[in-house]
Amino acid sequence: MSLAPGEWELRLGPLGEPEGPLVAVSLDEWRAESPARIRQAAEAVAGSLRIVVGVLEAEPTARLEPLLRAMTLTLSSSAGGRELIGCADLRSGVDRISDAVGRNPRASVALARLVRQTSVLDVEAGLAAEAAVYSMLLGGSEFARWRAERPVRPVVAPERPVVRAERRGDRLEVVLDNPGRRNAVSMRMRESLLEAFQLAELDPSIARIELRGAGPAFCSGGDLDEFGVATDLVAAYLVRLERAPWRIIDRLRDRVTARVHGACIGAGIEMAAFAGRLTTAPDGYFQLPEIGMGLVPGAGGTVSVVRRIGRWRAAWMMLTGERIDAETAVRWGLVDEVGPVEPGFSV
Repeated sequence: MSLAPGEWELRLGPLGEPEGPLVAVSLDEWRAESPARIRQAAEAVAGSLRIVVGVLEAEPTARLEPLLRAMTLTLSSSAGGRELIGCADLRSGVDRISDAVGRNPRASVALARLVRQTSVLDVEAGLAAEAAVYSMLLGGSEFARWRAERPVRPVVAPERPVVRAERRGDRLEVVLDNPGRRNAVSMRMRESLLEAFQLAELDPSIARIELRGAGPAFCSGGDLDEFGVATDLVAAYLVRLERAPWRIIDRLRDRVTARVHGACIGAGIEMAAFAGRLTTAPDGYFQLPEIGMGLVPGAGGTVSVVRRIGRWRAAWMMLTGERIDAETAVRWGLVDEVGPVEPGFSV
């Protein structure tokens, strides 16, 4: 790894396309370097727009800590802290992330820089940063390509409510109730969730709030049929700031328990991760697929997921779209426990 001036600059093509956006660095070769040189390298990596993936075969050492913290993420043969992603085959791990970045380099570079920011910002500032990047990417070529490759279907709104809020004593139960769409988060569902959590915020007699999903899945993510319907990207940014129920979930987090099961994808896990307590059924699985669409998570995930598992493992999940199971989610701290979860009933 060279420390020459300009070595870590992200080079752009004539149309602004990133050239060589990802670089893999063998950290084993840095084990004998001086602390001063390691700090210098860490500063260069942290300031770069490139996606820098560390590769570590041996056990991590305290000497390498500055580099481990500076990396976008580090693939490691051994278990370790939040900076490390355990990987049995390091070469295939590098290939996997390289392929994902190669398909959507603009969104990938934006994501890597964004999670560096949200990991140190407060919640409101982090959500604003996420909304800005998401809205920007809505106008990008990678998202346009994803939309062009996907059949357009008309948006059909169900005739009944898609969120139910029921008061039981001092407890408010909020249920995502559109099982025919696997509780995909539509604009209507977002507004209904906002209304339910605003009610809870205004009523101090509500001591506990439980968030569940009806049907076979907690939430399959954002409603794909509504992706790209916004024509005014400035308005889209403002809506993401002002009409985000996850902002209120975070403010009420000490009162909120999310109980998830089955698919917990995209907006599903992004929203649930704001809860103070998050329980998953054994069949729960978690995925953040937005980079594959040329976007970044847009329901608060670059704040909530980063806060729970650290920006390094969050970057791995977000860049690769890897699905993780309930056991891994608990080990990483994405969820708090695995246990029986009774899905909300549908009416």
